[in-house]
Amino acid sequence: MENQKIALITGANRGIGFETAKQLGEKGVTVVLTARQLNVAQEAADKLKAQGIDAFGVQLDVTKADERKAVAEYLSDKFSKLDILINNAGVAPKETLSVNKTIDTTADEFEYVFNTNLFSVVYLTKELLPLIKKSSAGRIVNLSSILGSLTLHSQENSPIASFRVLSYNASKAALNMFTTHLSAELEGTGIKVNSAHPGWVQTELGGDGAPMNITDGAKTSVELALLNADGPTGKFIHLGEELPW
Repeated sequence: MENQKIALITGANRGIGFETAKQLGEKGVTVVLTARQLNVAQEAADKLKAQGIDAFGVQLDVTKADERKAVAEYLSDKFSKLDILINNAGVAPKETLSVNKTIDTTADEFEYVFNTNLFSVVYLTKELLPLIKKSSAGRIVNLSSILGSLTLHSQENSPIASFRVLSYNASKAALNMFTTHLSAELEGTGIKVNSAHPGWVQTELGGDGAPMNITDGAKTSVELALLNADGPTGKFIHLGEELPW
């Protein structure tokens, strides 16, 4: 087990999270899939087990402190370390992302989006960091979005101007800030921390009209999870290309 890589993927019961677990599993990584309901997480893990992948399902609502702690204890007891943390779970406003609104964003919407997309990522990462420090090649991947790019949003003819949803975009920009700060804090430890933009993918969030399929949407997370020692850290990446903050 010492040389076996262990990965935890949040929100892994469907979409990009499930595909990320599948691709990592196909590369010989032991994958721990989380979902808000235990039976859902276990069903997802069982699908991968049926394909010969070493997979486990664990309950985790990332917004709940007791469940974050329980996951840390589970990983400690079962594996004694964690090599890869993929903070994949995320939410969008309950309305569509194509409804531009800024000043009318409600407090409820801000709290709903930021609790999952930022605060829970910080708290879960803190809970699991002692286990990641036991890895010989710790990797933390934060699932961001190009919609969190201040540089692109501020361009005169911004390619993402039709997606100005303050709660979601600001949560991803803040997540990117967490990536830069944590990577700097962990400098010299060998742990790499990066933000991943999966692309506009055909998921429940992305919709059927998105240009990328789920297989390709998971590739950035997988690549960042398996970076070599000379790979980047503290960067915003999509399919091997660096994006502007």
